[in-house]
Amino acid sequence: MVASAIASLVSMGLAALVVFSNRSFASMANYVDLDHRSRVALDTMSREIRQTNRLLEFTETGLTFEDFDGGTLKYVYDPAAKTLTRLKNGNPDSKPLLTECDYLKFSIFQRNPVGGTYNQYPTASADTCKLVQLHWECSRRIFGAKVNTESVQSAKVVIRKQ
Repeated sequence: MVASAIASLVSMGLAALVVFSNRSFASMANYVDLDHRSRVALDTMSREIRQTNRLLEFTETGLTFEDFDGGTLKYVYDPAAKTLTRLKNGNPDSKPLLTECDYLKFSIFQRNPVGGTYNQYPTASADTCKLVQLHWECSRRIFGAKVNTESVQSAKVVIRKQ
């Protein structure tokens, strides 16, 4: 009877260790994948925005640029679907840039820095925009619960041709 009590305690401890280990491995795998996808999206957007001619339209969830070839380049965030999509000349890419994106916000600025800081003056219109800030947060669920698998990206990108 004592042996079975000890065996059950040991097996309960092992079961708890296995559950904890599985959750930790799933969390790390999700974090690595989310971070990789966010970095690829940020690199793609930074490279393309730097090469555009100018910003045509702006909302907090969408940007439309005149691309270097005279066409349009558009980034649109859909909060319901939690996706960020890239459209070139009105045609969406086959896969979204980001999925499982809980929050995304675009901001626009002038290039002039605020005195004594590293911040720039915000601008109210796309005509005077020379710098775009990208900020998003993506996350996933692990076994039905949101557990520290979050990727946060933020960057300011200068439109070089302005």
